[in-house]
Amino acid sequence: MRTLLILVDGMRPDALKDVKTAQDIIAKSSCAMDAQTVIPSVTLPCHMSLFHSVDPSRHGTTTNTYMPQVRPIRGLCEVLLANKKRSAFFYNWEEIRDLSRPNSLAFSYFCKGRDIGYDKANDMVSAAAIDYLNKDYIDFAFIYMGYTDAAGHGSGWMSSTYMEAIENSWRNINAVVNSLPEDYTVIITADHGGHDRTHGTELPEDMTIPIIIKGEGFEAGKVIENASIKDIAPTIAKLLGAEADEEWEGRSLI
Repeated sequence: MRTLLILVDGMRPDALKDVKTAQDIIAKSSCAMDAQTVIPSVTLPCHMSLFHSVDPSRHGTTTNTYMPQVRPIRGLCEVLLANKKRSAFFYNWEEIRDLSRPNSLAFSYFCKGRDIGYDKANDMVSAAAIDYLNKDYIDFAFIYMGYTDAAGHGSGWMSSTYMEAIENSWRNINAVVNSLPEDYTVIITADHGGHDRTHGTELPEDMTIPIIIKGEGFEAGKVIENASIKDIAPTIAKLLGAEADEEWEGRSLI
């Protein structure tokens, strides 16, 4: 069994009800449409909490500038490496590089969304993932798509431009998922939501995220209750037969 994690930056779950390209995968998945992220609901702290299964107060990154951990907690990629699993990243926001420690990835692909436009960058990371994951064996792959967050900051969350970015993301999600071998479990989520043209607060619009899981053992239409962004790393570790780190605070959703 292999696992693919796709994160759409700033994707609010209430935006998905009118997105036709999302409905087929959602219908075939177990879902938490009211999962919670961490405080502050800011991109890099949320990602660090996803990969390290602890709050920002423990991993120490509280802004979009990475802070080395004073009391290091192993992240998901390091746990998987210790279990002889191969991980790969595909991303278009450079700060994502700090989610894994040196030598813990088998492969990484980066294109700079700020320079080429996040719409095109979403297409590029998706195409790179399709190409690589169909020619090399990877146990855990992570795809980061930044277009939705950029659209939210530029035009406002739930604006027409934001919804176009959601559609772009789901077109790419479908292309990737439909290209994969059937032994992949796919998890689709967000780091945070947003309101007006910002995020980072404790408002429900900022704190509520979707967690959508499609694969063997995840019943179609099942509602996952009381889910947190910190539950994703323990879930992936269990799917891949690895022990969760003893410092992790989240629980497996299996």
